[in-house]
Amino acid sequence: MNVSKSVLYVSYDGMTDSLGQSQVIPYLTVLSQNGYDIHILSAEKPEAYAKRKDFIAKLLSDNNIHWHPIPYTKKPPIVSTIKDVFRMKREAHRLHKEFNFSIIHCRSYISAFTGVYMKRKFGTKFIFDMRGFYADERVDGKLWNRSNPIYNAVYKYFKRKEKLFFTKADHTISLTYAGRDIIHTFEGMENIPIEVIPCCADTELFDFHNVDTENVEQLREKLGIAKNEFVVTYLGSIGTWYMADEMMHFFKLLKAKKPDAKFLFISRDNPQIIHSLCDKYGVSHSDTIIMPADRENVPSMIAVGNVSLFFIKPVFSKKASSPTKLAELLGMGMPVICNGDVGDLDKFMQDTPFGLITTKFDDASLQNLISQIDNLGTIDREYLRRISLDLFSLKIGAERYLKVYEKLV
Repeated sequence: MNVSKSVLYVSYDGMTDSLGQSQVIPYLTVLSQNGYDIHILSAEKPEAYAKRKDFIAKLLSDNNIHWHPIPYTKKPPIVSTIKDVFRMKREAHRLHKEFNFSIIHCRSYISAFTGVYMKRKFGTKFIFDMRGFYADERVDGKLWNRSNPIYNAVYKYFKRKEKLFFTKADHTISLTYAGRDIIHTFEGMENIPIEVIPCCADTELFDFHNVDTENVEQLREKLGIAKNEFVVTYLGSIGTWYMADEMMHFFKLLKAKKPDAKFLFISRDNPQIIHSLCDKYGVSHSDTIIMPADRENVPSMIAVGNVSLFFIKPVFSKKASSPTKLAELLGMGMPVICNGDVGDLDKFMQDTPFGLITTKFDDASLQNLISQIDNLGTIDREYLRRISLDLFSLKIGAERYLKVYEKLV
């Protein structure tokens, strides 16, 4: 009997968003090349869709992936999400009648409502690609205040649905081993099948071998960085989860050891946010550089630095977090200073040290990091890149997804 290898990938994140292009399409391209008939049902934000729809449509078509976009709605809160969930279920139902999907692969919690619906209605195999503890992230990120009865009710609702998603899924995907181990402590979920697939990077783009040294020197000059000045980089938005105060405090202490040090933010954040932090910690604005970069230019910007820094809030929900920037930085052979109690960072640092790690942010702990910072320059860049290739390459991620698909089909 011929078994259908038709898959519906459902995402509440748009393919025209940068996340879709870096964390969804590359994997699905590999799965398509391995004989799966891939369909994407995604909710697209109008502005990004208008700008990128033609490019994404051609990219997907060239890789034999079928795309079924629906509009993402933002307002009013909660009601708009309910409407989007209904629309996704309806569209998935319609598409299944035509393509007879054997698997519905759902990215995160909002999309998982469609997965449960399809499994109940048609017996479709359901993959819950959880991406993190959604309700706890909303609380830890101070987006839902549980002292508010409405948000408390919404939190409890999603925790009930979380249990449903885990128990109904034929396979769950966790970004971290830490997240997997936590799920296996939940009552009745001790043995549910979970595959760990961290956020991976395009290690062909993030490859220091492909960065021209002369171009990097010209870029340093353009940024006003002298030849021998020590540069700490921060990659990405400061956002909800990153400990901007602690990072600026670290840099202030570093200046005492390295007076000519510079702090380069490769970010689209408002410079005023970073300048306010400078004022708070007594750091000169001239010692910080804020520069946005298109994706193709990020590797050269990373190469300007000597070390990259990020501190992430060590809250419960971040146990399931896998920072994409780690994979990208290591692909560039860049040593990293970070904190533990987040995802698998402690495990990776213990198994394959890639820099310095701390769990405390007091002066003594930060000074301890600074006392070892020169040692980072002796770490072999090929060794750091090998970590990225072994743990975080798109090839590794796609192979693990393929293993899950093969089990279900």
